[in-house]
Amino acid sequence: MQLLTGHARLAGVLGWPVSHSRSPQLHGHWLATLGIDGAYLPLPVHPDNFAAAVRSLATLGFRGANVTIPHKQAAFEVCDVVDATAQRAGAVNTLLFRDGRIEGSNTDGFGFLETVRDQAPGWQPADGPAVLLGAGGAARAIAAALVDAGCPRVTLVNRSRDRAEALARDLGGPIDVAEAAPMGEAALLVNTTSLGMQGHPPLAIDLAPLPASAVVADIVYVPLETPLLAAARARRLRAVEGLGMLLHQARPGFEAWFGVAPRVDQALHAVVAADIPPR
Repeated sequence: MQLLTGHARLAGVLGWPVSHSRSPQLHGHWLATLGIDGAYLPLPVHPDNFAAAVRSLATLGFRGANVTIPHKQAAFEVCDVVDATAQRAGAVNTLLFRDGRIEGSNTDGFGFLETVRDQAPGWQPADGPAVLLGAGGAARAIAAALVDAGCPRVTLVNRSRDRAEALARDLGGPIDVAEAAPMGEAALLVNTTSLGMQGHPPLAIDLAPLPASAVVADIVYVPLETPLLAAARARRLRAVEGLGMLLHQARPGFEAWFGVAPRVDQALHAVVAADIPPR
């Protein structure tokens, strides 16, 4: 076990609740594997205390923190400066305390693109249109990342058309809204909703119209193999599980806080997936 010294670098994850977060296992594995003098802590913070807690962490010498539900919008407001990823996503999931300032970014889009490239080798955003199911915070970050990386068109499909249209207006670019998923030409289909998550209804969608070259991604990772991914594999489509997005989105923050660029590999996946049901 790596012993901490007085020079230990500190980071953590802010949430309410935060006990569900797998970020401590994830960052803890990297810290132990790389032999870094540092710690990453779960930090349960009530929404009423969020801004004060963030400023206190900076005062206490923390290098930064991740932010999870329900604090991502509040984190945007508490920052002294936010980068382009946070501006586009409208939310912050990664804080960096540097030179007396609180800096914010959003690594969800980066994490999504990296996991699709990892699990569907050869895929590129420019390969063709993408269809996103949902219009929440994750959809916003993923749509922005896809457009900025060269995806020719992103179509949003959501129960509330008004919400999807508002998201499309906010982001701009080649983003449109449809009542039903235009599957026939889709190079990528992404579920950004909670459908298929353990305890939620499965996602009811027919994958038959998708081209044989299409990639199907699900950001849900509990269970690891959602009904959507099982259906995609049954059709011999490339399927991308949601846990990879969690693992890859953590990389930029870890490097900024602890000074080392970490790797996402099978050992890390096994550690974080140990208590996640496979189906």
